[in-house]
Amino acid sequence: MKILTVDIGTGTQDIFLYDSNLDIENGFKLVLPSPTMMVHRRVKQIIQTRTPLLFTGHQMGGGPSAWAIEEAARAGIPVYMTPGAATTINDELGKVERLGIKIIGDSEVEGLRSKVESLELKDFDFELISKTFNDYGVSLSDVGAIAVAVFDHGNSPAGISDRQFRFDYLDARIKEKNSLSAFAYLSNDIPKIMTRLQSVANSAGGLPCPLVVMDTAPAAILGANLDPIVAKRPRKLIVNVGNFHTLAFRLGDGIEGVFEHHTGEIDLPKLEKYIRALADGSLKHQDIFDDMGHGALIYGTNPFVFGKDEFDIVVTGPRRSIFQTADRGQKTEHYRPSSTVLHPYFATPFGDMMIAGCFGLLAATAEILPNVTEPILRSLREASGRGVAPWDNPS
Repeated sequence: MKILTVDIGTGTQDIFLYDSNLDIENGFKLVLPSPTMMVHRRVKQIIQTRTPLLFTGHQMGGGPSAWAIEEAARAGIPVYMTPGAATTINDELGKVERLGIKIIGDSEVEGLRSKVESLELKDFDFELISKTFNDYGVSLSDVGAIAVAVFDHGNSPAGISDRQFRFDYLDARIKEKNSLSAFAYLSNDIPKIMTRLQSVANSAGGLPCPLVVMDTAPAAILGANLDPIVAKRPRKLIVNVGNFHTLAFRLGDGIEGVFEHHTGEIDLPKLEKYIRALADGSLKHQDIFDDMGHGALIYGTNPFVFGKDEFDIVVTGPRRSIFQTADRGQKTEHYRPSSTVLHPYFATPFGDMMIAGCFGLLAATAEILPNVTEPILRSLREASGRGVAPWDNPS
């Protein structure tokens, strides 16, 4: 059985092809430029020629792609977008038009194609990924499931902060199902408010198998939790330092607390302050929100105590080096003491931090799709060398 997992971030899209006939660590992996970076680079090239631009397709990750499109419009280059593509810039299309971008209907697209450079927007390109694997003699025609992770703020109503809207959504999901897998869905079950997740499903087209979609941050945390050293801890505090967002989960009997901030708005002292407050339960939603972050939620009343074990927190993510700014040597293969008060452990599930999100997707897929549960859990247990798998933990 094969399962394709794709974790789509700001800098890279990390791809892992699970094959039940192979050991986990022998599975095929790709770390490629993210779709938003691919669009960014192409638009920056086109800006030099001042060729008019047409964007069709679906909502996708903003950031670099949106910045480049806005730059083209500011430079006076004609920019046309279909409504679905335009939501990449903003869910409120009036705000997109005020940037100098013209929203056009599908009926107008063909009449423009000969006069513009046309780009299709989408986060997940199964055909391109399939071709890449096929070029190396690996077919994806027989995959049993596909799992894709993207970060989704959700479609907040006009006048409602998208940061607050996202945290209201997180709160509702955790209260409904206190598990990291609560943020994963079969494509037919995606909440209507999660428009980017829905766009992944819409753009995927006629896939040969079921599609699971998930939020990137919980996927990374779930993947880090599969590290065998992390899995031994009944309670843990895991921090995912992403390119755009930093998210920390306190895990014990389910999810005990969480906060999410913008990575660019925090330094190490501030991050440690928030982590300590998350641990002892004193962190307030407004503390993070007023600091331009998304917010915080506390559920567990039992404080998480530091200093009892070899390391205090588990760290993953592409910008985890924030905890290595004053490295004083390597105590073990993964654990690096630093000048910080909190001692971090850098998780490497199945030997690879970069695809932690893919491993999280795989574990969530095992829970959502009963027909793939047994082979995935067997593979993960064998890879961990444990009789009881770490994902048996209710977190």
